Amino acid sequence: MAKVCVPLANGFEEIEAISLIDVMRRGGLEVIVAGVGGDVIYGAHNVRVIPDTKIELVNVDELDLVVLPGGLPGAINLAKDEYVQNLLKEMDKKGKYVGAICAAPYALKEAGVLKDKYTAYPGWEENIKKEGYVADAKVVEDKNVLTSKGPGTAICFGLEIVKKFSGEEVYKQLKEGLLADYC
Repeated sequence: MAKVCVPLANGFEEIEAISLIDVMRRGGLEVIVAGVGGDVIYGAHNVRVIPDTKIELVNVDELDLVVLPGGLPGAINLAKDEYVQNLLKEMDKKGKYVGAICAAPYALKEAGVLKDKYTAYPGWEENIKKEGYVADAKVVEDKNVLTSKGPGTAICFGLEIVKKFSGEEVYKQLKEGLLADYC
């Protein structure tokens, strides 16, 4: 079973974080929610989440993927956090997958792991300041980096991650069960 870390910083986008965590768990992935900066993390719309662990305790060698939810100021907080940035760099160095949605590809760029093609929340690519933005895709994969647009694509993003780590059959069953024919 693949193991995924979802770091949450204050100001995370709740729809993205919870959708990703839920879809990946339904798809058979072991998902660890890692708090950045506290024992209780508050979303951009004041939803409180108690993480499974602290980001400082996450071991890169136990992970297959780190995926970042967006939201503001959550994505900026992820980009500024030393532990998150080091985790992203180590994952990339080992050829492991990293992912981000909405504004969070900014944190990938700050870590130096964003590849040539990516997507993000429309208009946010101006803050990322990197060529290769793909405007018309819900999910973009470039080497070991997965990116997605925002709240409305979070289920699709989670499904693509499930397909990659749990296989086509699990993906199809889950997509059907979620009524996610738009993905």
